[in-house]
Amino acid sequence: MMSEQLRLLVEYRFSEAKQTLEEARILVNNCAYRGSINRSYYAMFYATMGLLSLKNLGSSKHSGVISFFDREFVKTGELSKDLSRSLHRAFEERQMSDYGEMLEPDELTARELIDQADVFISAIEEYIKVKFYSE
Repeated sequence: MMSEQLRLLVEYRFSEAKQTLEEARILVNNCAYRGSINRSYYAMFYATMGLLSLKNLGSSKHSGVISFFDREFVKTGELSKDLSRSLHRAFEERQMSDYGEMLEPDELTARELIDQADVFISAIEEYIKVKFYSE
């Protein structure tokens, strides 16, 4: 059984993830593709942080969070490789979009990342409900 404090943290992270995904939608609908890509990645990141908190894991680096996700949930077969691919893609697109020179993010990429983030968040949330809330 998870503690009340941990449950609140997980719920907070998922609230953050969903709100951030909504920001991505608002931005893409206003042709702010760079911001939308950023927010889609962060929506996935916040959901991942919520998941990792259930195993008392975290990292100060984004690459560390992604590595923990892959090691603890994907390589074990608990979650699909498609989710890992989506997270890695979002991270890479955000890096290129935020830090790349002379790169203009496009609508198609922004919309694809929103869709992937939506699937990612839903899948992780369902996994947590089944695996951790039903115990």
